[in-house]
Amino acid sequence: MRMIFAVAALTTLPLAALAQDVTIETHPGPVTLPANPQRIVALDLAAIDALDALGIPVAGVPAITPPAYLADMMAPLPTVGTLFEPDLESLAVMAPDLIVAGGRSQAQVGALSRIAPTIDMTIWADDLIGQARARVQAYGTLFDESAQADTLIAGLDRLVAETAASVADKGGALIVQTNGGKLSAYGANSRFGWLHNAIALPEAFDGITAENHGESVSFEFIADVNPDWLLVLDRAAAIGQEGEAAAVTLDTPLIAGTTAGQRGQIIYLDGGAIYLAGGGIQSVQIVLDQIRAAFEGADG
Repeated sequence: MRMIFAVAALTTLPLAALAQDVTIETHPGPVTLPANPQRIVALDLAAIDALDALGIPVAGVPAITPPAYLADMMAPLPTVGTLFEPDLESLAVMAPDLIVAGGRSQAQVGALSRIAPTIDMTIWADDLIGQARARVQAYGTLFDESAQADTLIAGLDRLVAETAASVADKGGALIVQTNGGKLSAYGANSRFGWLHNAIALPEAFDGITAENHGESVSFEFIADVNPDWLLVLDRAAAIGQEGEAAAVTLDTPLIAGTTAGQRGQIIYLDGGAIYLAGGGIQSVQIVLDQIRAAFEGADG
């Protein structure tokens, strides 16, 4: 991988070779790059989130309806294809100093590396918050923003501790995703399992084994589990599709009869933040803030 980066740097960025090199951690491992690349294309929303938090400008982004908190930042920027299919011709014309890929664009890293130095900053659900910290730290090193990165990480750590304190001894939660009228549940070992693991939030049901796409469940299942809390992700709304809203889907006597329903302890998570930009430091903070606020407002 380093050989690919080196060739790309020599063939497309002769001046960048004069810059000081830094080594940063990426998803596959450490990579050495010229410091302070100027023209950056980011094809991963978690990366865009982190770069925005650090105040690092981006020159190109994927064509996608972004989470609301990134909309103003992304709206004026040129688009260079989609998350899954970058426009390689447009990218070649743009001649970026660095392409940041990951997640949904991870499969394109090889093709992108033939255009410009490309780093894979994929974040997996396992220890998502730890990876969010690591990515911010890596960008801080690469762009000489380590002090700002440390400030962001310290703020995240405080919020994690505050949220963990707010959920203590207030019952178990079930994570449910709606997609139109369909329901899926996610456990501690799933893509959304960090919501349990990072803040020690007990599972209302610990038998869910599906990891990525969740386990299909029914209203009767949720009623039988009888969670104290429901954490709900509306997938259709998160990706900008029309369909039955999560609140409409869950407006049934079976859900209303659960402890979560009776106590008003159903939290509709920011779908764009958790589903599209999961692992971005701002997205993590948005979701934790939602959870902390809801639990602090509960009677106990």
